[in-house]
Amino acid sequence: MDVVTLGETMVSFTQQSTGLMRYARHYQSAFAGAETNTMAGLSRLGHRTGWISRVGDDELGASVLSFVRGEGIDVSWVKKDDSSPTGLMLKEIINEQNVRVYYYRQHSAASKLKAKDINEEYIAQAKYLYITGITPALSSSCHEAILQAITYAKKHSVKVIFDPNLRKKLWNEEKAREVLLQLAAKSDIVLPGISEGEFLFGVQDEKEIARLFNENGADATIVKMGDRGAYYSSRKEETYVSGFKVNSIDPVGAGDGFAAGFISGLLDQLSYEQAVLRGCAIGAIVTTTVGDIEGLPDRKLLEDFMTDSNEDIRR
Repeated sequence: MDVVTLGETMVSFTQQSTGLMRYARHYQSAFAGAETNTMAGLSRLGHRTGWISRVGDDELGASVLSFVRGEGIDVSWVKKDDSSPTGLMLKEIINEQNVRVYYYRQHSAASKLKAKDINEEYIAQAKYLYITGITPALSSSCHEAILQAITYAKKHSVKVIFDPNLRKKLWNEEKAREVLLQLAAKSDIVLPGISEGEFLFGVQDEKEIARLFNENGADATIVKMGDRGAYYSSRKEETYVSGFKVNSIDPVGAGDGFAAGFISGLLDQLSYEQAVLRGCAIGAIVTTTVGDIEGLPDRKLLEDFMTDSNEDIRR
C-alpha cells in the first residue's frame, strides 16, 4: 500500500434549481469526503490507496462503499455500523454568490470511529499516512483514532502528511486551533492554505506561515496559494512554485487534488519542487470541472496538461 487515510465520506445532495431549498423538488446525489477525494486522485495516477472508516449498514452506506471501491481504493478496513446512519450533506444554491451547506453527520457511523478501529499492520505497510483536520472535528473518538493512527505510523517509520482542512462549522475555534496545531506538530509534512495559516497564527504571509508550522514541529510545510502556486519550506530549502492559469469553474476539491498530486510526486521520487508543481497542476485541473472528483486526471491527462502548460499556461 502506498497511502492510507481515515475519515468520513458522506452522500451529498445538491438541489438542481436555484433559490431556497424549501422550494427544491429535484436533487443530484454525489459523494463528499476530502480524504477519499485525495485517495481517488492517487488511485487514478496508479498508486495503491486504502481508507479506514465506518459507514451505516444502510443503502447510503452501500452506495458510499460502491463508489469508493469503484475508484480503486481499498475498503477492507471500513466497518458497517447497524446502529448509526451514513452521514449526509445538503447543498442549497440560492444563487451563484450564495451557496449554503448543511451537514447531517452528528452521530453518524463515521463519527463513531474509534482508536480500536485502526489496524496497526494496515498502517505499517503504507509509505504515507494522510490525515486532515476534518476527522478529529467529528468527535472525541475520531480524534483518538487519528492520534492512534499517527502513533502506529511513527512506530513503523511511515511519513505523516497533514492537511488542516479547516471546517469552522464542525467545532469551536479554540478547540480547532488546539487540535490542528497538535496534529501539525506530530506530522512530517503540513499542507495549509493561507486562510488556515491566518486562522492558526494570525498571519497571511506564506513565508511566515511556513516558518511557524516548521517551528511547531513539521519537517516541511507547503503553503497553497491558489492560482499563484505554492510556497515550500523545509529545514534545508525553500522555494516558490508557479501556479497555472485556467478557466476555473468550481474550486471545490482543488486542495484535495493538490494533495494527491504532491503525494504522487513523492511516491514517484520527484524532487519536492517537482512534486509541488504536480500538486499545483492537479489542483488547477480540478477547478475546470464541476464536482469534487470529476476533474481528477489520470496519467495521460496530467502529462498532456503539464506539457501544454509549459508555454501557454504556467507562469
